[in-house]
Amino acid sequence: MERQRSAGLRLVPWSDADFALLEANNSPEMTAHLGGPETQEQLVSRHRRYLALEERGRMFRIALDGEAVGSIGYWETTWQGEPAWETGWGVLPEFQGRGIAAAAARLVVEEARAAGRHRYLHAFPSREHPASNGVCRKAGFTLRGESDFEYPKGHWMRCNDWSVDLGEG
Repeated sequence: MERQRSAGLRLVPWSDADFALLEANNSPEMTAHLGGPETQEQLVSRHRRYLALEERGRMFRIALDGEAVGSIGYWETTWQGEPAWETGWGVLPEFQGRGIAAAAARLVVEEARAAGRHRYLHAFPSREHPASNGVCRKAGFTLRGESDFEYPKGHWMRCNDWSVDLGEG
């Protein structure tokens, strides 16, 4: 199912055709706060995980007027001993600064809420990434505090824990 926020902005379920978007998001600029670019093998593995999420979450292509401008999704995690949804996103550099990520994050909140299963949706941007922290703020997430977070495996960072109570609203 496609969700539309306003004319032209849509979340489109992830498909085989979206692998090129993963490659486009794999630049040093886009992965600076995520441990750096992934190998081709890691990208293929990530793409397969996105396609196989099913009831454990969902990935989307962010489309603006039909053009792929980024990705966003939510997936199951365990946070502080409790099951929850986690979200993450990336908007291609040429489309940043337009509010696209925040609008897509508001839509993914609704997707996670509609999926049920978990009370909270969390985002864990690096403390050192003001743009992603701004997306959380603009999308209605609440800052819960700082935490050490491992992403990708073997790479620890200090992050902010932002969440949305999906039972509200």
